[in-house]
Amino acid sequence: MIVTLDRLAAEYAVARLAPGSGWPHWATWSREFVSVSRTLAETSVICEAQYVPATVPAERGFAAYVVRGPLPFSLVGVMAAITAPLAAAAVPLLAVSTYDTDVILVRIAHATSAEQAWDASGIEIGTR
Repeated sequence: MIVTLDRLAAEYAVARLAPGSGWPHWATWSREFVSVSRTLAETSVICEAQYVPATVPAERGFAAYVVRGPLPFSLVGVMAAITAPLAAAAVPLLAVSTYDTDVILVRIAHATSAEQAWDASGIEIGTR
């Protein structure tokens, strides 16, 4: 299986909002990727870091990689192929799936190590 990841240009952040929060207006400004997810305990927003207000609790400094797709739901092993090299290189990650693809976020400080691990495992890195 050939996997290609496209690195998005922006720095990303993961923000935490109160449970039941709606879609924040500032998240809509994120151009290439935004994700809003909710549990009973929180609402999380992943978007370009520059748009997250300073008053919102957030972890900043993530690089985002999108699996070039679309990926069929029947495809097996993509996430394992992507995450195993990072685990071996001790690179923490956050994974998010959409209908068409998967998005992997790693700290910018770990991006070079992640890309080297992926390259060594045959995963190609591109840009959008």
